[in-house]
Order: sequence, then C-alpha cells, then structure tokens
Amino acid sequence: PQPQPQPQPQPQPRTTATMSSNRSDQPRVKNRAPAPIQISAEQIIRESAERQERHVLDPVVKIHDAEEYQSHLRDRRKHFEDNIRYRREHIGNWVKYARFEEDNREYERARSVFERALEVDGGRNGELWLRYAEMEMRNEFVNRARNVLDRAVLLLPRVDFLWYKYVYMEEMVGDAAKCRAVFERWMEWMPDDNAWVAFARFEGRCGHWDKAKEVMRSYANAYPSARAFLRFAKWAEFEAKDVDLARTVYESTLVELEPEESRQARVFARFAAFEERQGEYERARVIYKHATKLLHLGKEGKQHGEDDDDLPQYERDRRDELYKAYIAFEKKRGDRAGIEDIVITSQRAEYEKRLAADPTDYDAWFEYAKMEEENEDAMLTAGEKSANNKNSNLNKVREIYERAIANVPPSMTEKQYWRRYIYLWIYYALYEELQRHDLDRASKIYDACLDLIPHSKFSFAKIWVNAAKLHIRRKDLVSARKLLGKAIGLCGKESIFIEYIALELALGEVDRCRALYTNYLKTMPHNCRAWSKYADLEKSVGETERCRAIYELAVAQPALDMPEMLWKNYIDFEIDEGEGAKARALYERLLEKTGHVKVWISYAQFEGTEVGKGIDAARETFRRAHDRMKEAGQKEERVLLLDAWRVFEKTKGDAQSLSEVDAMLPRRVKRKRMRTDENGTELGWEEYFDYHFPNDEDANAGNLKILEMAAKWKAQQQAQAESSSSDDDDSDED
Repeated sequence: PQPQPQPQPQPQPRTTATMSSNRSDQPRVKNRAPAPIQISAEQIIRESAERQERHVLDPVVKIHDAEEYQSHLRDRRKHFEDNIRYRREHIGNWVKYARFEEDNREYERARSVFERALEVDGGRNGELWLRYAEMEMRNEFVNRARNVLDRAVLLLPRVDFLWYKYVYMEEMVGDAAKCRAVFERWMEWMPDDNAWVAFARFEGRCGHWDKAKEVMRSYANAYPSARAFLRFAKWAEFEAKDVDLARTVYESTLVELEPEESRQARVFARFAAFEERQGEYERARVIYKHATKLLHLGKEGKQHGEDDDDLPQYERDRRDELYKAYIAFEKKRGDRAGIEDIVITSQRAEYEKRLAADPTDYDAWFEYAKMEEENEDAMLTAGEKSANNKNSNLNKVREIYERAIANVPPSMTEKQYWRRYIYLWIYYALYEELQRHDLDRASKIYDACLDLIPHSKFSFAKIWVNAAKLHIRRKDLVSARKLLGKAIGLCGKESIFIEYIALELALGEVDRCRALYTNYLKTMPHNCRAWSKYADLEKSVGETERCRAIYELAVAQPALDMPEMLWKNYIDFEIDEGEGAKARALYERLLEKTGHVKVWISYAQFEGTEVGKGIDAARETFRRAHDRMKEAGQKEERVLLLDAWRVFEKTKGDAQSLSEVDAMLPRRVKRKRMRTDENGTELGWEEYFDYHFPNDEDANAGNLKILEMAAKWKAQQQAQAESSSSDDDDSDED
C-alpha cells in the first residue's frame, strides 16, 4: 500500500543550549536531536513538481499571402524598435534586428540598422563592425564588406581582429596584392608579434619567401627583444626551412641585443636545442658552457659581483631548467669528461651555498679545495686541458685556498676556534709544494701564517715544524735553525725541541744536541722522556759517566711525570753495563721510595739473571717481598707476587721449591659486605672475593674450617646421589 501523504509540516525552530549569563560571549551549541516530524525525500520531490509553473508556448503564426507577410514584418519591426527605444545602448538588440532583416533579404534595411547602431557610440565598437562586415561577406557583397572593414580599421587601427578579418577576406577572394597592401598598412601601426608572423606566413603561402624573410627582419628591427628574435628563429627553422638563417638569428640575439635581453635563460635553451636538432652537438655544448659561465648556472647567491636578487622567480626557474637540460644533454651526448664537469659544477654550487651560509665552515673549505685538486689531477692525467685551461684550473685551486684563509676565526684569544683553521694554511702550503713545485711560495705561506697567529695568546708547533722542514728541503739550513730557535722562544712546545734535536742529530751535531737538551730540561724538568732521550744520546756516543750523571740528576728531581719509566731505564742501563751492584743499589733506593709489587718482582728476576747473585738471592728477595706485603695486609699484591714466584720456580727451580710456593698460594672465598656511600649511608649488601692464605692465623680461621667441612659434606652428598641414580639405571636395563 502507498503511504498516505502527510500534511506539509511547519518549520520547527531548532532549540539551542545557552550558556550562563557570565559566559554569553561563547558560541551557542546546536541541538542535534531529530525533529519530531520527519520529511521524506519523496514528499520534497512531489511538492516541487506540484508547484512548478507550466510552460506556455508562443502561438504559431501562419502566413498565407504577401499582405500577412508585410503585417508580420511590421509587427516584428515594431517589437525590435520598442526594444531599441527601451535599451538603445544594448548592442545585442541592434544585431538581432539586423539579422532579422538579413534573414528576410532586406539588406538595405539591415545596413541601415547597422549604421544606426554605429551612431550610438560613435563607431567605437569593434564587435559591431565585425558583425557588419560578416553580414556583407555572407551575402557575397565583397566591395561593401571591403568598404566596411576599411572604415573600421581607420577608426579602430589598434583592434587586431578587424585587420585579421580584412586580410582573411582579401586572401579568400584571391586578391594577393590587396591583401599585401592591407598587411603593409597594418604593419605601419606596429602590431603585436602574431600580426608580423601572419604577414610572413601569407608571403610564404604565396611562395614569396624572400619577402617573408624581409617581413620577419622588419619585425625583429621593430621589436629588438629576445621574444622577437626567438620567434624569428623558430619561423626560419620550421616554416622557412632555412637553417643558416635560423642560426644567424640566434647568434644575432646574443650579440646585438642588450644584456638584459640576451642573457635570458630561454635564449640559450632555444639556441642549444636548435643546434642539437641539427646534429651540431659540439656547438650545443659550447652554448651550454657559455651559458653556465655567463649565468652562473647551478650557483646560489651572489657570484662575481652579480646581484641575482633582482632576478624574478620565473627567470630563476628557467635557469634551473636550462641547467637540467645541460645535464641531460651531457648524459645523452657527452663523454666522461663532460659528465664529470657537470657533476663538479653541481658540487661547486653546493659548496658555494654552504659557504655563503657560514664562511667559517672550514670542513666545507677542505672538501671544496680537495675536490678542485682531484679535478685538476684528473684533467692533467687525461691530457685534455690546454695551456690556458690548465692555468685557469690551477688559479681556481689557488683562489679557493685564498678565499678560505681569508676567513679568520672570530676570536683571537681562544685557541679552539683556530684548530681547524690552521690546517687550511698547511694544506695550501703542501699544495704549492707538491702540486705546483713552488717552494718559495709555500715558504711565504708559512711566514704569513706565523705572522697571523697571536703567539702571545697561543701558538701551533706544527706550523713552526713544517716551516722549518720546508727550509731544509729548500737546502736552507741556516733559515731552518733560526726559525726553530724563534719557535722555542715564542712557542716552547715539546715537539719543537724533539724536531730540532732530531735535525741536529741527523747532522751529527752532538754539541748542539746537548745544548738543546739542556734548554729542553730547563723548560721541562719534569719530563722523564726528555731525561731518557738525553741519557740515550750520551750512551750512544760512549759517554757512560755523563749518562749516569744525567740519570742521577733526573731521579733527584722533586717532581716527575713518569718516574717508573725513568727508574726502569736507569736500572736497565746499569744492567747493560754489567754493573750488578749498582743496579741492586738502585733497586734498594727505589724500594725505599715505593714498595710496589712490580718493583719487587723485577728485583727478584734481576737477581736470578747472570748479573745478579743467583737463584737463592732471587728466592730471598721474593720472601722479603712476601713478608713485607703480609705485614701490610696487601692480599692482592701477594697473589701477584706468588704467581710470579711460581713462574720463576717453574723456569729455574726444582720440584721441592715449586711445591713450597704452591703451598703458599691462597684460596679464593666469596664474601658479603655492606656497601656505603660517602656520607656513610648503607646502600645494601654486595659480594666480593677475598683470599685466604694457608699460613695466616686470624680470628676467622674457625669459620673458614667450618666452611671447608660444609663444602666437603655437600660434595659427598652429590657423589652419593649420582651413584644411586646410576644403580637405578642399571636395574632398569636388566
């Protein structure tokens, strides 16, 4: 059954939840509950259909004779006249009126309507002139249409579609001379690009290509811009099929136009694409390279004094597209060198961008200079660079280094800012020396660096040393010595002393070495390595007493950085000289200063050698060390000593002595103790390993005995359990 139509519901007001008076400024929240009366879509459609008004058709007029026809025309004319009187300025009413007269072949009346319409706005409506001319053309009144268009272009010479219609009509009727005359009249008004191209195409359709080219030349002269020249070149290539003319136009674009016109990215893009289409890949590559250099393609910011901030965004986008086209061209048509050149150009752009953001980014300068050096080596290896290009690339590397070292760190008092910067000078000097083989320039670079560093605040030993070594490679020993002497006075670092001494030692100047060591030790009396090297020098030249005296002075110093090394070298020196008594005396003196377990072990091992007193003396030394450590309660040191003693007995002793040492070895026991912090607060229990020596008598001996018995009982229980389980397995098998 069909549902009964429900009555038209009255619109229900939507309830809203209001906020309190003190929060009335907040938006109200709608009540989203369903309405009590629902309206279906079917009801809405039915109601819209019922309320729709019926369309009333106009009555069909049937005409039976001429009198009725004239009456119909009078009625329609009266209707149009009334519309014109009502809205005289509305051109559509005039056009409809004229079209009515044209349809009824009343051409004079139609012309009269158009003429009346032209008087409304003084003939300034180009659309009305066009409709007037089209009416004459439709009815093949060519001369009248020509007269209308001639009047129109005289009144409105800047309205292009009237000229287009004029020349179209003349060409359609086959009157080329009049069409050309109209074009020439039009060109006197300097129309836009399409008009000139239309004139040239007309001459081309007529077969007069020379005249067409002359028209395009006039167009280029009238509008000396990149747009006009590119339009001319495109027409010459695709329509005139004159490749030489097109190339000439492209070249003229780059030569004859102003810089703001010729340095547009689209000019180079069109020219290079033209040469690529013609198969002239080398010419296209030259154009791309010229554009890359002239427009700084792929580079960011200001380069070589050019203010690129004034460039509009569309020109920036075109330059990016031109650079991408260059990359695509090299990938498709270029060789390995060309592709690498493109990649290097892109990397240069990235480095320039980084350095523009932070000129003190020395890592970027290192990478930039290294890239240029590798590029230079690759080009020189391939042998593809001419003399001019070679010098240009070398100057490029030098320019990068000069720009890098010009960015001095911001602080002249803090050394941390100079640590990376100083390597730029070093790499620059090494490049000049190794790549350019210009030692004089490298020396000047080091001198400039030394003049720049604030030596009163800090200095760099590596610069002094590298500069001195460069003087040596230049065979200028006097300058090297002067420079190192100056370095000792201004810098005074250990590495400078070491390098200076190594230089004099290589030259065999022992007296100079002694003087240098004297100054070295006056500056750094705590340096054990310097004392040892000085003593080794005297030992190497056979000065045993001087060597022993140096060691005595060294061990007598109140403060030393590595005394254990110095004592060891002193003792080794006496052992090498065969002075066992003096070595033993040194050990005794050392044990008075420190009772370290390693000293005791070394002492005992010394006694066991040929220079020492023998194995018995070595065992006595081990016993002395063990007793002293036992008294001091040094359990871990005793363990180390007993291990070394056991190894000694295995090597040089017998079974009885070895068993005696084994009997002295401790047993490791795990224990617990309370862990506390600095304030004495208990943090919890922790486990640690303790050592129990067999011959020690302490209060915990009874507890340890109980622990040993418990461990034995536990081992017996485990053995019994294993034996019972094995018996059960045997019975199951039976």
